[in-house]
Amino acid sequence: MQDFIKKIHWLGHDAFRIEASKVIYFDPFELKGGPKADIIFISHDHYDHCSPEDVKKIQGTGTVIVTEKDSSKKLSGDIRVAKPGDDLTIDGVQVKCLPAYNLKKEFHPKAKGWLGFLVTIDGYKLYHTGDSDLIPEMENLMPDIALLPVSGTYVMDVDMAAQAALKIKPKLVIPMHYGSFIGSEMDAKRLKELLTGKVEVLILPRES
Repeated sequence: MQDFIKKIHWLGHDAFRIEASKVIYFDPFELKGGPKADIIFISHDHYDHCSPEDVKKIQGTGTVIVTEKDSSKKLSGDIRVAKPGDDLTIDGVQVKCLPAYNLKKEFHPKAKGWLGFLVTIDGYKLYHTGDSDLIPEMENLMPDIALLPVSGTYVMDVDMAAQAALKIKPKLVIPMHYGSFIGSEMDAKRLKELLTGKVEVLILPRES
C-alpha cells in the first residue's frame, strides 16, 4: 500500500488529488493547477467544496463529475448526479456513495442527501467522508484509507474523528478539513496521538 499512498496529494482543506491509474480529485478548492482529472468527486454545494472555478482548472473533455443534485446545478460537463446508497462504476473505478451529515448541527442536514465517497481504484479502497460527523453508516466500512475531518464546528472534531476511525476500521487515516480557515495542524497531531497503537495516522504536507 505504500506505493499507493505516495499517489495521494492533500491540496488543503478537504481537497485531494489521487494520481493512480486514473487521476481523481475530491472537492477541489483553491487549486494552483494540476493534471487534468479523469473523475472529480464533489461532496456538497458549499463554496469550499463545490468551486466551479477550481473545477474548470482541472476539467478536460473526458472528465466525469460525480456529485449530488445541489452541486450539479452549478457545474457543466459530464455530470453523474448521485444520492446516498448509489453504486457507480466509471472507467473501472468503483464508487459507493455514502451519506454525509451532521447529527446535532444544522450545517449539513441529512435531508440534503449530501455525499461521502467510498472509491475502489487499483485494488485499494479509499473513503472520503465529505463534511460529516460520526454517523451510523460509517460502521465497519473497512477501507484501506479513510480521509477524516478533524476541525470540529462544521464537521467532526478530533475526539469524534478518533471514534470514527475505530468504527470505520481503516488501515490508515489521513486527517483533513483543517489549516485553511478552521482547524490547525495541532488537530491532526492530536488525532495521531489518540489513535497511537490503534490505527495508523499519516499527516500529509499540503501541496504547495
